[in-house]
Amino acid sequence: MKRILVPCALLIWALLLSSCGTDTGEQGEVVTRRIQYDVTIKSPDPTYDWWVQNIEGQDREALVRDLLSAAYEGRVKAWDIFHQPLSPEQVKAIGNRTDTLTYQRSEEPYDLYDTVVTQTLSLNDITRIRFLEEWRSDASGFGLSKRVIGICPLLERYGPEGELRGYMPMFWIYYDPEYPGVFTAGAP
Repeated sequence: MKRILVPCALLIWALLLSSCGTDTGEQGEVVTRRIQYDVTIKSPDPTYDWWVQNIEGQDREALVRDLLSAAYEGRVKAWDIFHQPLSPEQVKAIGNRTDTLTYQRSEEPYDLYDTVVTQTLSLNDITRIRFLEEWRSDASGFGLSKRVIGICPLLERYGPEGELRGYMPMFWIYYDPEYPGVFTAGAP
């Protein structure tokens, strides 16, 4: 089964990147050198058709697992949202934390007690991917090519009452060797 999942995950990953126009050619007029947007990879609504804002479960998990393992093992360089490099250990710590909460008993003698809460990253917590791309249009204006510059998995974040508060960027992986240096150099 694993022999089938890995090639399927790699195929899905290649299709995802090719659909985003990973063409490195410098053809056409620049529409924008940088555009950033989120792509939902796990449908927020179970009534949608399976392919709407969704990658099938096993393929989605394989894609996310491949991204995480590449960063965890140091096979790719990971960067934080402030364009600072992250070590594999720092990447592994994202989404995992342990907190100690202090409570007071509701019955006498009303003493305090500590509770340790451990949060661990689950692949299901990553439901979106953020892309950074360059867009170009052809001379006719009817064609658009996109080049992926970077990719960032996003974690769902919930409030104390269980309401979705938003999405937290985990780390960036840049495919363009100019990045993230272009951010720190002050380029437009």
